[in-house]
Amino acid sequence: MIAVTTPTLEGAPIKRYYGIVSGETFAGVNLFKDIGAGLSNLFGGRASNYEKELFEASQTAINEMCQRAQAMGANAVVGVHVDYFTAGSDNGMLAAIATGTAVEV
Repeated sequence: MIAVTTPTLEGAPIKRYYGIVSGETFAGVNLFKDIGAGLSNLFGGRASNYEKELFEASQTAINEMCQRAQAMGANAVVGVHVDYFTAGSDNGMLAAIATGTAVEV
């Protein structure tokens, strides 16, 4: 399954549009990652634990989106966009939502 951010796939004309498809994931961010990120904020530097969580959340959301597209009969997803936000009563959950258009190329 090919997933791209562009509206078309160069060299592969779109034969059929199946519609909008999405994939979601929610990941808990634990106390230890919060402490590590707090230290990075205090002393400067990158919060590598959060970066890893963001990467994994986006990959999970994209993979889920692609599985749904494949179930529709598509072999590619174009116009992919990933959004992030926090959720939960204490904003302790990181969410990633991938959306795109399922197509056949």
